[in-house]
Amino acid sequence: MDDGTRIELEAAAFRALRDHLRARTDVQNIDLMNLAGFCRNCLSRWYQEAAADRDIAMSKEEARELFYGMPYSEWTTRYRTEASPEALAKFDPSELGR
Repeated sequence: MDDGTRIELEAAAFRALRDHLRARTDVQNIDLMNLAGFCRNCLSRWYQEAAADRDIAMSKEEARELFYGMPYSEWTTRYRTEASPEALAKFDPSELGR
């Protein structure tokens, strides 16, 4: 497989993950962090870092809006719920975005 095809496939897989997470608004970021060690905010930060590596200016809010499909403040108002005591007990902030 050539590099161009590999990059296209990786980009398609990323878009599929992004779209899946946009559709699964019932899955909270703390749940993702507890299960996988990353969340939507991590993905948007990695997007922003990839842009910066290519000298493309992108703010944290711009990256989040690209990933969430709407301003982050709107997403949290619409979809964020209170974390359960169990989720909070499992949460380890040292794992953020590793």
